[in-house]
Formats: sequence, C-alpha cells, structure tokens
Amino acid sequence: MAQDENVDSFERRRRQRFVAKRRGEYCFWAILDGARVPLVDLSLEGFSIPASSPLASDRNHDFVLQRADVPDEIRGRAKVVNYIGAPGGGQAGCVFDSLEGDGKARLEEWLTAHVLANASVPINEKEAGHIVSGPSLV
Repeated sequence: MAQDENVDSFERRRRQRFVAKRRGEYCFWAILDGARVPLVDLSLEGFSIPASSPLASDRNHDFVLQRADVPDEIRGRAKVVNYIGAPGGGQAGCVFDSLEGDGKARLEEWLTAHVLANASVPINEKEAGHIVSGPSLV
C-alpha cells in the first residue's frame, strides 16, 4: 500500500491506537460531512476511517464520535493527515485539532473501558488507563 501523492503529510500519532471493534462488531463511529462511518481505529490523538478515495486535507473536518450502546458523543475538529489506498478500499488517518469541552477526558474514559473489555489477561482500570495514555506499544 502506498501513500497517496495528493496528501503531503503523514500521520504522526504517538499514542497507542485501538482497533475500533469488539467481538467482530464496530463499537466506535464518526459522523463526518453528514455521513456516519465506522472507525478503523481510535487513539487519544486521532482516528482512521475507511475511505474509497482521499478526503480533503486542506481543511479541518467537524466530527462527532459515537460509541455502541451509549448515548454519549464527543465533538471536535480533525485534519486528514494521510490516505492509504488499497484494492478493497482505502483508509484515511485523521488527527484531532480540537475536542469540545471535556472531550479529551471522556475519550480517555471510552478507551479505558474499551481496553478493559478487550483485555485477554486480567488488568485493572489503572493499568488500562496507563495503556491508553502511554506510548504506542506496537
């Protein structure tokens, strides 16, 4: 997979990314430009979404993040920083420009709960929080 020539910056997330599925089902979505799309992954720094073609990288995009079975939402603005094309469909990476209100704290709570729900070994909430806020483990 090659970097798209139309998008000249690369994603630079330093935090751990979390696959946005649980038990094979999507559990996080973004509403971008009026369309609800499942997230591929999510971190404290940004997210990626399936995209058949590059999204506009010359502007910030308003978004609403949602999670499964919870009426909570996080609003903010993000910039598209990369696009990877693939025969079966591509992927666009976005970094947060801003999160409204207490969005950062709520996102950290969402991801901590996600880590706890998906852990294959017993961990506590404090350990899950360290995974979420710490550097990428990959």
